[in-house]
Amino acid sequence: MHEAGLIVENSIWIDDGYAVDINFTGDILTAKQTLASITDALNWVVQPTENREKKMLISDMDSTMITVECIDELADYAGIKEQIAAVTEAAMRGELDFEEALRGRVALLKGLNADNIITCLDERVTMSKGAKILVQTMASRGAKCILVSGGFTQFARSVAMELGFHEYYANELAIADHLISGNIIGAIVDAQRKKDILQKIVDKNDWSISQTLAVGDGANDIPMIEAAGLGVAYKAKPAAQKAADMKIVHGDLTALLYAQGIKRNEWIL
Repeated sequence: MHEAGLIVENSIWIDDGYAVDINFTGDILTAKQTLASITDALNWVVQPTENREKKMLISDMDSTMITVECIDELADYAGIKEQIAAVTEAAMRGELDFEEALRGRVALLKGLNADNIITCLDERVTMSKGAKILVQTMASRGAKCILVSGGFTQFARSVAMELGFHEYYANELAIADHLISGNIIGAIVDAQRKKDILQKIVDKNDWSISQTLAVGDGANDIPMIEAAGLGVAYKAKPAAQKAADMKIVHGDLTALLYAQGIKRNEWIL
Protein backbone atom coordinates (compact mmCIF):
# COMPACT_ATOMS: atom_id res chain seq x y z
CA MET A 1 0.00 0.00 0.00
CA HIS A 2 2.97 2.29 0.64
CA GLU A 3 3.99 1.95 -3.00
CA ALA A 4 0.55 3.24 -3.99
CA GLY A 5 0.96 6.35 -1.85
CA LEU A 6 -1.18 5.08 1.02
CA ILE A 7 0.03 5.51 4.59
CA VAL A 8 -1.06 2.81 7.04
CA GLU A 9 -1.65 4.32 10.47
CA ASN A 10 -2.51 1.16 12.43
CA SER A 11 -4.30 -2.17 12.28
CA ILE A 12 -6.82 -3.41 14.83
CA TRP A 13 -8.36 -6.87 14.95
CA ILE A 14 -12.16 -6.86 15.04
CA ASP A 15 -12.08 -10.63 15.51
CA ASP A 16 -8.69 -12.34 15.89
CA GLY A 17 -7.83 -14.33 12.81
CA TYR A 18 -11.06 -13.42 10.99
CA ALA A 19 -11.45 -9.69 10.49
CA VAL A 20 -9.10 -6.73 10.82
CA ASP A 21 -9.34 -2.96 10.40
CA ILE A 22 -6.44 -1.30 8.61
CA ASN A 23 -6.63 2.45 9.08
CA PHE A 24 -4.86 4.49 6.43
CA THR A 25 -4.63 7.92 4.89
CA GLY A 26 -4.72 8.38 1.15
CA ASP A 27 -7.08 8.15 -1.80
CA ILE A 28 -9.93 5.62 -1.39
CA LEU A 29 -10.12 4.85 -5.12
CA THR A 30 -6.38 4.14 -5.21
CA ALA A 31 -6.77 1.81 -2.22
CA LYS A 32 -9.58 -0.08 -3.95
CA GLN A 33 -7.59 -0.45 -7.15
CA THR A 34 -4.54 -1.62 -5.24
CA LEU A 35 -6.41 -4.28 -3.28
CA ALA A 36 -8.31 -5.44 -6.37
CA SER A 37 -5.04 -5.98 -8.21
CA ILE A 38 -3.32 -8.02 -5.51
CA THR A 39 -5.92 -10.30 -3.95
CA ASP A 40 -9.19 -12.09 -4.45
CA ALA A 41 -8.45 -14.54 -1.66
CA LEU A 42 -10.37 -12.62 1.00
CA ASN A 43 -13.30 -10.30 1.51
CA TRP A 44 -12.32 -6.64 1.79
CA VAL A 45 -13.93 -3.24 1.75
CA VAL A 46 -12.45 0.25 1.57
CA GLN A 47 -14.67 2.85 3.19
CA PRO A 48 -14.59 6.04 5.25
CA THR A 49 -14.93 5.73 9.01
CA GLU A 50 -17.85 8.19 9.08
CA ASN A 51 -21.28 6.50 9.09
CA ARG A 52 -19.62 3.09 9.05
CA GLU A 53 -22.36 1.43 11.09
CA LYS A 54 -25.57 1.66 9.07
CA LYS A 55 -29.10 2.68 9.99
CA MET A 56 -30.66 0.60 7.22
CA LEU A 57 -30.18 -2.82 5.65
CA ILE A 58 -31.97 -3.44 2.36
CA SER A 59 -31.52 -6.89 0.89
CA ASP A 60 -32.47 -9.06 -2.02
CA MET A 61 -34.01 -12.44 -1.12
CA ASP A 62 -33.31 -15.20 -3.66
CA SER A 63 -29.69 -16.41 -3.66
CA THR A 64 -28.92 -13.73 -1.06
CA MET A 65 -30.94 -14.17 2.14
CA ILE A 66 -31.94 -17.65 1.00
CA THR A 67 -29.87 -20.20 -0.90
CA VAL A 68 -32.22 -20.81 -3.84
CA GLU A 69 -34.18 -19.06 -6.58
CA CYS A 70 -37.79 -19.73 -5.55
CA ILE A 71 -39.21 -19.61 -9.06
CA ASP A 72 -36.76 -22.29 -10.21
CA GLU A 73 -37.64 -24.56 -7.31
CA LEU A 74 -41.37 -23.99 -7.82
CA ALA A 75 -40.93 -24.84 -11.49
CA ASP A 76 -39.50 -28.20 -10.48
CA TYR A 77 -42.94 -29.21 -9.18
CA ALA A 78 -44.27 -28.45 -12.66
CA GLY A 79 -41.47 -30.46 -14.28
CA ILE A 80 -39.92 -27.44 -16.03
CA LYS A 81 -37.09 -26.41 -13.70
CA GLU A 82 -34.35 -26.64 -16.32
CA GLN A 83 -36.28 -24.42 -18.73
CA ILE A 84 -37.12 -21.82 -16.09
CA ALA A 85 -33.68 -21.84 -14.46
CA ALA A 86 -31.93 -21.01 -17.74
CA VAL A 87 -34.04 -17.88 -18.11
CA THR A 88 -33.52 -16.94 -14.45
CA GLU A 89 -29.76 -17.19 -14.84
CA ALA A 90 -29.75 -15.03 -17.96
CA ALA A 91 -31.97 -12.42 -16.27
CA MET A 92 -29.70 -12.29 -13.21
CA ARG A 93 -26.72 -11.71 -15.48
CA GLY A 94 -28.58 -8.76 -17.02
CA GLU A 95 -28.95 -10.36 -20.44
CA LEU A 96 -32.77 -10.18 -20.49
CA ASP A 97 -35.36 -7.56 -19.58
CA PHE A 98 -36.26 -8.44 -15.99
CA GLU A 99 -40.01 -7.82 -16.17
CA GLU A 100 -40.45 -9.57 -19.49
CA ALA A 101 -38.45 -12.56 -18.30
CA LEU A 102 -40.38 -12.75 -15.02
CA ARG A 103 -43.81 -12.56 -16.65
CA GLY A 104 -42.76 -15.19 -19.19
CA ARG A 105 -41.60 -17.62 -16.50
CA VAL A 106 -44.71 -17.07 -14.37
CA ALA A 107 -46.94 -17.76 -17.38
CA LEU A 108 -45.31 -21.19 -17.65
CA LEU A 109 -46.46 -22.00 -14.10
CA LYS A 110 -50.13 -21.63 -15.05
CA GLY A 111 -52.23 -24.45 -13.65
CA LEU A 112 -49.77 -25.54 -10.96
CA ASN A 113 -51.54 -26.33 -7.68
CA ALA A 114 -50.91 -23.55 -5.15
CA ASP A 115 -50.21 -26.15 -2.45
CA ASN A 116 -46.81 -26.52 -4.10
CA ILE A 117 -45.86 -23.09 -2.77
CA ILE A 118 -46.09 -24.32 0.84
CA THR A 119 -44.36 -27.57 -0.09
CA CYS A 120 -41.57 -25.61 -1.77
CA LEU A 121 -41.15 -23.42 1.30
CA ASP A 122 -40.91 -26.47 3.53
CA GLU A 123 -38.70 -28.61 1.29
CA ARG A 124 -36.50 -26.25 -0.67
CA VAL A 125 -36.13 -22.81 0.94
CA THR A 126 -33.11 -22.60 3.24
CA MET A 127 -31.81 -19.43 4.88
CA SER A 128 -28.30 -18.40 3.85
CA LYS A 129 -25.62 -18.85 6.46
CA GLY A 130 -25.29 -15.77 8.62
CA ALA A 131 -28.56 -14.22 7.37
CA LYS A 132 -30.43 -14.36 10.67
CA ILE A 133 -27.42 -13.16 12.66
CA LEU A 134 -26.97 -10.21 10.27
CA VAL A 135 -30.61 -9.10 10.32
CA GLN A 136 -31.25 -9.58 14.02
CA THR A 137 -27.97 -7.98 15.08
CA MET A 138 -28.58 -4.90 12.96
CA ALA A 139 -32.21 -4.69 14.11
CA SER A 140 -31.13 -4.95 17.76
CA ARG A 141 -28.87 -1.94 17.22
CA GLY A 142 -31.71 0.16 15.82
CA ALA A 143 -31.29 -0.42 12.08
CA LYS A 144 -34.30 -0.70 9.79
CA CYS A 145 -34.19 -4.02 7.88
CA ILE A 146 -36.02 -4.24 4.54
CA LEU A 147 -36.38 -7.28 2.27
CA VAL A 148 -36.92 -6.47 -1.42
CA SER A 149 -37.45 -9.29 -3.88
CA GLY A 150 -38.13 -9.75 -7.55
CA GLY A 151 -39.61 -13.05 -6.38
CA PHE A 152 -42.95 -13.60 -4.72
CA THR A 153 -44.76 -12.41 -1.59
CA GLN A 154 -45.83 -15.99 -0.94
CA PHE A 155 -42.17 -16.70 -0.13
CA ALA A 156 -40.94 -13.29 1.02
CA ARG A 157 -43.55 -13.08 3.79
CA SER A 158 -42.26 -16.27 5.41
CA VAL A 159 -38.58 -15.43 4.92
CA ALA A 160 -39.00 -11.91 6.32
CA MET A 161 -40.76 -13.25 9.39
CA GLU A 162 -38.18 -15.97 10.05
CA LEU A 163 -35.19 -13.66 9.69
CA GLY A 164 -36.66 -10.63 11.45
CA PHE A 165 -37.04 -8.06 8.66
CA HIS A 166 -39.25 -5.09 9.50
CA GLU A 167 -40.79 -4.85 6.02
CA TYR A 168 -40.83 -6.83 2.79
CA TYR A 169 -41.66 -6.00 -0.82
CA ALA A 170 -42.15 -8.61 -3.55
CA ASN A 171 -44.41 -9.67 -6.42
CA GLU A 172 -47.68 -11.45 -5.72
CA LEU A 173 -48.51 -14.56 -7.70
CA ALA A 174 -52.16 -14.56 -8.76
CA ILE A 175 -54.05 -17.60 -7.49
CA ALA A 176 -57.47 -18.65 -8.82
CA ASP A 177 -59.39 -21.77 -7.78
CA HIS A 178 -56.30 -22.83 -5.82
CA LEU A 179 -54.20 -22.83 -8.99
CA ILE A 180 -51.43 -20.47 -10.07
CA SER A 181 -53.04 -18.39 -12.82
CA GLY A 182 -49.82 -17.51 -14.66
CA ASN A 183 -50.14 -13.80 -13.81
CA ILE A 184 -48.70 -11.33 -11.29
CA ILE A 185 -50.89 -8.92 -9.33
CA GLY A 186 -49.84 -5.25 -9.48
CA ALA A 187 -46.60 -3.55 -10.46
CA ILE A 188 -43.38 -5.53 -10.67
CA VAL A 189 -40.64 -5.17 -8.05
CA ASP A 190 -37.76 -4.64 -10.45
CA ALA A 191 -34.36 -2.97 -10.23
CA GLN A 192 -35.75 0.57 -10.29
CA ARG A 193 -38.38 -0.15 -7.65
CA LYS A 194 -35.78 -1.64 -5.33
CA LYS A 195 -33.78 1.56 -5.59
CA ASP A 196 -36.95 3.65 -5.15
CA ILE A 197 -37.86 1.77 -1.95
CA LEU A 198 -34.37 2.47 -0.60
CA GLN A 199 -34.65 6.18 -1.36
CA LYS A 200 -38.21 6.45 -0.03
CA ILE A 201 -37.24 5.02 3.36
CA VAL A 202 -34.13 7.20 3.54
CA ASP A 203 -36.23 10.31 2.82
CA LYS A 204 -38.94 9.29 5.29
CA ASN A 205 -36.42 8.96 8.11
CA ASP A 206 -34.32 11.97 7.08
CA TRP A 207 -31.17 9.86 6.83
CA SER A 208 -28.13 10.30 4.66
CA ILE A 209 -27.81 7.71 1.89
CA SER A 210 -24.36 7.01 3.35
CA GLN A 211 -26.12 5.42 6.34
CA THR A 212 -27.53 2.57 4.24
CA LEU A 213 -26.31 -0.89 3.28
CA ALA A 214 -27.67 -2.79 0.26
CA VAL A 215 -26.86 -6.40 -0.60
CA GLY A 216 -27.80 -8.56 -3.58
CA ASP A 217 -26.47 -10.93 -6.20
CA GLY A 218 -27.97 -10.10 -9.58
CA ALA A 219 -28.34 -7.43 -12.24
CA ASN A 220 -31.69 -6.30 -10.83
CA ASP A 221 -29.91 -5.38 -7.57
CA ILE A 222 -27.35 -3.10 -9.20
CA PRO A 223 -29.22 0.26 -8.88
CA MET A 224 -29.75 -0.15 -5.13
CA ILE A 225 -26.20 -1.48 -4.66
CA GLU A 226 -24.82 1.58 -6.46
CA ALA A 227 -27.09 3.98 -4.57
CA ALA A 228 -26.42 2.71 -1.03
CA GLY A 229 -23.72 3.99 1.27
CA LEU A 230 -22.24 0.48 1.26
CA GLY A 231 -23.25 -1.66 -1.71
CA VAL A 232 -22.44 -5.35 -1.36
CA ALA A 233 -22.44 -8.15 -3.93
CA TYR A 234 -23.01 -11.48 -2.18
CA LYS A 235 -21.61 -14.45 -4.14
CA ALA A 236 -22.90 -12.51 -7.09
CA LYS A 237 -22.96 -12.36 -10.85
CA PRO A 238 -20.03 -10.42 -12.42
CA ALA A 239 -22.07 -7.32 -13.22
CA ALA A 240 -23.23 -7.00 -9.61
CA GLN A 241 -19.69 -7.54 -8.34
CA LYS A 242 -18.44 -4.77 -10.59
CA ALA A 243 -21.07 -2.34 -9.26
CA ALA A 244 -20.45 -3.07 -5.58
CA ASP A 245 -18.22 -1.43 -2.97
CA MET A 246 -17.68 -4.84 -1.40
CA LYS A 247 -18.01 -8.34 -2.78
CA ILE A 248 -18.37 -11.39 -0.58
CA VAL A 249 -16.86 -14.45 -2.21
CA HIS A 250 -15.80 -16.24 0.97
CA GLY A 251 -17.59 -16.94 4.22
CA ASP A 252 -21.14 -15.79 4.84
CA LEU A 253 -23.37 -12.78 5.46
CA THR A 254 -21.84 -12.04 8.86
CA ALA A 255 -19.05 -10.40 6.84
CA LEU A 256 -21.42 -7.42 6.64
CA LEU A 257 -21.26 -7.05 10.41
CA TYR A 258 -17.47 -7.04 10.31
CA ALA A 259 -17.65 -4.42 7.55
CA GLN A 260 -19.52 -2.19 10.00
CA GLY A 261 -16.99 -2.81 12.76
CA ILE A 262 -19.39 -4.94 14.80
CA LYS A 263 -17.50 -7.56 16.81
CA ARG A 264 -18.59 -11.18 17.11
CA ASN A 265 -19.30 -10.84 20.83
CA GLU A 266 -21.88 -8.17 19.92
CA TRP A 267 -23.80 -10.38 17.49
CA ILE A 268 -27.28 -11.74 18.20
CA LEU A 269 -26.76 -15.51 17.83
